[in-house]
Amino acid sequence: MNIKSLNKYKCFDGWQKQFSHESTVLNCSMQFSIFLPPQVNTGEKVPVLYWLSGLTCTDENFVQKAGAQRIAAKLGIALVVPDTSPRGDSVADAPDGAYDLGKGAGFYLNATEEPWQSHYKMYDYVTQELPQLIEEHFPVADKRSISGHSMGGHGALTIALKNPSDYQSVSAFSPIVNPMNCPWGKKAFTAYLGKDTKKWEQYDTCKLMRGANSKLPMLVDQGGADTFLTEQLMPESLELVAKNANYPVSLRYQAGYDHSYFFIASFIEEHLKFHSQYLS
Repeated sequence: MNIKSLNKYKCFDGWQKQFSHESTVLNCSMQFSIFLPPQVNTGEKVPVLYWLSGLTCTDENFVQKAGAQRIAAKLGIALVVPDTSPRGDSVADAPDGAYDLGKGAGFYLNATEEPWQSHYKMYDYVTQELPQLIEEHFPVADKRSISGHSMGGHGALTIALKNPSDYQSVSAFSPIVNPMNCPWGKKAFTAYLGKDTKKWEQYDTCKLMRGANSKLPMLVDQGGADTFLTEQLMPESLELVAKNANYPVSLRYQAGYDHSYFFIASFIEEHLKFHSQYLS
């Protein structure tokens, strides 16, 4: 797979880079960002943390706002950040311009309904095509972990639960843990997957955790002042399922923090150190 360099910045003696490529899975051109820590300058292959962003985001939000490069450089971890959906003039979008469906709102699933199914295959992109591309073009090891925020937290948790042998650990900030029962999830799942709710279960963290045979180290941070806490995120659902399934989740409520990147920036160092324990 060919990639095209878009931007390159020296950062904490490593490199923050941005590329585009033609995605076979998504049937469009895609962008992704990657931070390569200074350890690669000596020929070392480094482990990778995949970061999945939330609604309305691109690959640039985390890179510019989270402040993750400093600690990733110290720990020797590459950071890979894909876009949140397919892009382009031929890609279907919400007819009313809504932020929670269509472009910027891929929900990290494989759509089966029209007009979405020809492009919206973010699950296959994140789990198959993108890692293959990264490992082909960059000096990275085959050890991966995954993390994300909000819709991206939903993506990180479901992807890790469905593919436990592919990841060493998983974490999330303010994840949508029970999309089958919240407005964001019901809207997206109905559009992308149809009205049969049995099909929704494969992309719902609470449902997947109930049937999980393998258990990954999992860290979840939730802001106590998050305006989406009660209606959309419902962390108490995850807490209950984890207890009943004896799943080792560290779920932390952070008093006073909201849904923004100020919250992510405040705790990203702890998340990277958490992942580093298992990527070493």
